Amino acid sequence: MATNLKDIYSNEFLTTFSQKVTKIYPHFANEQFILAVLDETWEDLSVRARAKHIATTLGLFLPAKYDEALDILFQLTETCQGFAYLFFPDFVTIYGKNETDWELSMTALETFTSASSSEFAIRPFLLMDSKRTMKQLTQWALHPNEHLRRLASEGCRPRLPWAEALPMFKENPQPVLDLLELLKDDSSLYVRKSVANNLNDISKDHPELVLNLAENWLGTNEKTNWIVRRACRTLIKDTHPQAMRLFGYALDEQAVSKAAIGTTPTTITIGETCELDYTVHLSTKQATQVRIEYGIDFVKANGKTSRKKFLLSDKKIQGEYCWTGTRTHKCANLTTRRHYPGKHVIVLLVNGVKVAQTALELR
Repeated sequence: MATNLKDIYSNEFLTTFSQKVTKIYPHFANEQFILAVLDETWEDLSVRARAKHIATTLGLFLPAKYDEALDILFQLTETCQGFAYLFFPDFVTIYGKNETDWELSMTALETFTSASSSEFAIRPFLLMDSKRTMKQLTQWALHPNEHLRRLASEGCRPRLPWAEALPMFKENPQPVLDLLELLKDDSSLYVRKSVANNLNDISKDHPELVLNLAENWLGTNEKTNWIVRRACRTLIKDTHPQAMRLFGYALDEQAVSKAAIGTTPTTITIGETCELDYTVHLSTKQATQVRIEYGIDFVKANGKTSRKKFLLSDKKIQGEYCWTGTRTHKCANLTTRRHYPGKHVIVLLVNGVKVAQTALELR
């Protein structure tokens, strides 16, 4: 099993793929192709960079005519499925952006998205001609195939992870919102997740726009309600006042009668763990959504702090309720966060409001 995601592109994978190509295209130079892929840059490439590198190299060993090369890939689609074959759509991005190839490239992305996903490959076309490409995405949004409807939403996400940002939609997301309107009660959870994630992207640049849309969509049906709630998750996490009101997190100031948080031990070395014990007693007259989190003010390299929140509970209650629990927290360095020595303040939050705090000394 690959220890790193990029290791899915092993020598064995490349050999098997080459054999598949050769069955359809006997002139394919297997060994030379593999040697060209595994060049001096290979080890340092990320998983997406490796996929693009394979696609670029593949174009050097397939027929020079784009349509002839695509015909070979079309024949391979049935046996080349899954995340690893993202280099099929990448091939379209690299070799199919000429104006004369537009229709063929759209057909190729439509074909390949069901086998892997064309969400990354459609973005260079959006950057070249957003109006024309959005018309294509709108057609896919109405397609009976859920993979194409999902591509319509996922492909135009302004902040799609691992992909180029779409600055025009970060600035003006209205074309994206018009498309998502077609998918707001889609029958496929696969599609609805994408719609919610797209809206969550937009909320980071235009929170009021997404919240206004959420108010209009809420109550349409259960599918749409689910999309809206998931779409506003970052706004809820950031305790945006409108989001908190909209999703029932309004809490009386006197609701919390008792709250405490403590850490055992109070001093640890970076890489070790501590136990966080917390208690919250509260009461509400009306049914209220209650979100309990702990936040750590992590010390940065420059001595300043940055808070990271961790969810403990998120549920609807009415009347008296008590939360008591223990959470193990590991202060180990991650690719996304490094730890530095110093006093780390830990706060207990109820619907974004601090109700108790303690401190942990990192050595």
